[in-house]
Amino acid sequence: MYQKILVALENSRADETLVPHIAALARRLGSELFLVHVADGWAARNFDQLQLAESTEMKEDRAYLESVAGRLRDSGLKVATELVLGNPPTEIVKAAAANACDLIALASHGHKLVGDIFLGSTIDKVRHNTAVPILVVRAGAAPTAGVTGPAGQG
Repeated sequence: MYQKILVALENSRADETLVPHIAALARRLGSELFLVHVADGWAARNFDQLQLAESTEMKEDRAYLESVAGRLRDSGLKVATELVLGNPPTEIVKAAAANACDLIALASHGHKLVGDIFLGSTIDKVRHNTAVPILVVRAGAAPTAGVTGPAGQG
């Protein structure tokens, strides 16, 4: 059903909820995981135009992606990673299309209307710009029983 799942990681505590849910789904379906983090700081957004050196934040994000991927690979899952630069909703949609993903998994923070107006909603922008199904996991939701979290704790 879902052969390749794009998992949008934030390098935040929300990932601690998202990763176990998606890992369990991937195990059940035999899916490949494609972990993506969008670096969206000043250096990342201007990286190509100004021919900048990779920032410390970008290096840390790349190391984080590989760390999560390594734990998932150790549990038997097939995992690829990519650090992309720019606007998160735009880059998530582009990465899903470019890598033939048939499901996008995101964590929700549960902002209320006012929070979404001021902070914007990545989920809302992604869903309006892709035909790929989206799975939203509420940050802090209990993971599926027996599923190992990103730090190997379940």
